[in-house]
Amino acid sequence: MKSKHEQGGRMKALLKILAGVAALGIVALVLALYLTARFENSANDFFGAIKAKEYQKAYGFLSKDFKATTSEEEFVAFLNRNALLAYKAASWPNRSVSGDRGELDGTITTETDGTILIRLSFVKEQGEWKIYSIQKARAGILSEDASGVTPSGSEEMALVRQTMNSFAKAVNAKNFKDFHAYVSLLWQKQVTAEQLNKTFKPFMDADLDLLFLDNYMPIFDEAPSLNPEGVLSIKGYYPTKPSRVHFDFGYIREGTEWKLVKTHVNIKPTR
Repeated sequence: MKSKHEQGGRMKALLKILAGVAALGIVALVLALYLTARFENSANDFFGAIKAKEYQKAYGFLSKDFKATTSEEEFVAFLNRNALLAYKAASWPNRSVSGDRGELDGTITTETDGTILIRLSFVKEQGEWKIYSIQKARAGILSEDASGVTPSGSEEMALVRQTMNSFAKAVNAKNFKDFHAYVSLLWQKQVTAEQLNKTFKPFMDADLDLLFLDNYMPIFDEAPSLNPEGVLSIKGYYPTKPSRVHFDFGYIREGTEWKLVKTHVNIKPTR
């Protein structure tokens, strides 16, 4: 049996360890607040410019990729459609940072005292935090998770139909140059038009004309989902006979738009 002296010594040692762990936790919290403070300031300055109706200044807070996919006029129209022009105040209870990427999740209060759930993604460009994407949660009854950052059902359907139309045109032209310009900037940096031509050569060699799919509505195999990396996955098929055209598309948010980052198309006989 250990003596009271030994037990007291161990208790003191344990208290020192716990104090050290607590101190590390405080340091980690302070460090996280420090790292996220800069892009939180950028977010507040961004919405401050919107409140002052200085839209050109607000547009300057956007990243290069955001601006490449969204004109200033489209940007202001997006703010207007989503009631963000009525901004009054903001709170950012959730924040994260990883390298040159960061996110803020919070609530916008409007001048009519309405609330808007919103997520801002940031990227560091030349030492400054710039807004990479803006995602507003959808109101109403949602079939997706509570974050609500995926597009509406009609928007998902339009995305698939637009993607398949662009893909079909590339196959008909036997050249994926225009399709390469259609996909996300992120994917454009990873693959060339020539590489897409090689990948989809079997479709071009088969002389397929897939533009007839414009006459059909795609059917989703499952509810579109958003993975932790922010990729929206939509899988399904076109109900054609004697074969079905199956697709597996992936989209990421660039600016205010969902842009293609992955595509897989195959044709299977109908059972």
